[in-house]
Amino acid sequence: MPLGMMLLLGTQAFDAGRMKEAEAIASNLLRSTPNDPRVLQLGAIVAFRTARRTLAIQFLEKAIRLDPRNVLYHRNISEMYRQVGRLDDALAAASHAVSLLPGDPIALHNLAVIHHERGEIEQSLASSRRAAALKPDMASAHFAIAEGQLLRGEMAEGWEEYEWRFRIQGVPPLMPPALRQDQPQWGGGRLGAGRRLMLVGDQGFGDVIQFSRYIPWARAQTEEVFLATSREMAPLIARLFPDLEIQMRWADCRDFAAFSALSGLPRLHGTRVETIPPPVAIPVDPARAQTWTERLAEVLPAGLRRIGIVWAGRPTHKNDRNRSIAFAKLSEALGAVPGIALVSLQKGAREADLKDYAGAAPLFDAAPHLADYEDTAAAIAALDLVVTVDTSVAHLAGAMGRPAWVLLPFTPDWRWLRAREDSPWYPSLRLFRQQASANWDAPLAAVVAALSAG
Repeated sequence: MPLGMMLLLGTQAFDAGRMKEAEAIASNLLRSTPNDPRVLQLGAIVAFRTARRTLAIQFLEKAIRLDPRNVLYHRNISEMYRQVGRLDDALAAASHAVSLLPGDPIALHNLAVIHHERGEIEQSLASSRRAAALKPDMASAHFAIAEGQLLRGEMAEGWEEYEWRFRIQGVPPLMPPALRQDQPQWGGGRLGAGRRLMLVGDQGFGDVIQFSRYIPWARAQTEEVFLATSREMAPLIARLFPDLEIQMRWADCRDFAAFSALSGLPRLHGTRVETIPPPVAIPVDPARAQTWTERLAEVLPAGLRRIGIVWAGRPTHKNDRNRSIAFAKLSEALGAVPGIALVSLQKGAREADLKDYAGAAPLFDAAPHLADYEDTAAAIAALDLVVTVDTSVAHLAGAMGRPAWVLLPFTPDWRWLRAREDSPWYPSLRLFRQQASANWDAPLAAVVAALSAG
């Protein structure tokens, strides 16, 4: 079979997610034609997708040496460099791609994403705007504008551009297409008697907690409202709003006249930094809270401050490599602080990190006792403080009004804004920011100093 046809088949398999087939084709071609840059490009994208990142970059670097003016190769390697944290190399590659083809919106978008991660928000916005001007329906470029503007606190434009998020390739739709018939997206006005508004708890668990504060506002605008959300979030939201109808299955979401994502309500509300509504305080189940108070009294020495810790978020989150921290690094810093006991609230695969704990501070693993968010809320209520990375636990503590210190990457998620130690979304939180990309030394030193000061 001709080389061109084999490359086409390999690329089609890759695009369709048939990775074993794509890998087999790429491997055969790399053995037979190892110095063709097109083959190296295919081998690179397959290797990168299958977690062989060093090999992928080596393939693509070789392809660039063989064909240095191919924009695709520079575009792709810029994203690979970014994802492995080589931001200087990523910036150089993306800039070169743009210089080779200034009218390429994908190269401009890659450049924007790299600038954003480097904290160069103005440059990122400039590149995103150029990409969107060249390709007005490029959802990822519009969303990049949203992230930059919201991070700067420029919410008027930020919320409008944020509406592009569900049009980004690969992002799941807000609801199953079959569920939506002719119902429009809600515009914020009254729907009239008997016409129901469906709110959808979209995105991550933290987002649902953050944007639940807008539910009372939505209910004040129109008479009949119900919420579609996950089984994980439903009990917590039901405790917040006992009289709110909550559906956990799409099959039960019927007879609605309009819909809105929870994350779309700040735009309809006209939210600006100075008009962010306060969170609706999450009430804690008294029985669970008492259980946690007694449990911690039994397992931890008396007289120590009880500090909850979370060091990792959901691994599939697009920014998890930046927002999560190695347990060893966190525990080494906090475990040496006198007068405290650590309570791990970490759930998921990273619970296993606890086996390597070697700090002096007593540590209790709470995870086996955390069946749901109500359990986690009750545990937080029994603690003196939570130290966490940017996860749903930060939102939960903030919505409870409990003190929590949040460790943030150099360029954080937009909701944490820039260059401030507090959060207008959650007054009880204190923010500790990286001073350089991928370097947790400064925020951890600040946390240790604050803990040591009492």
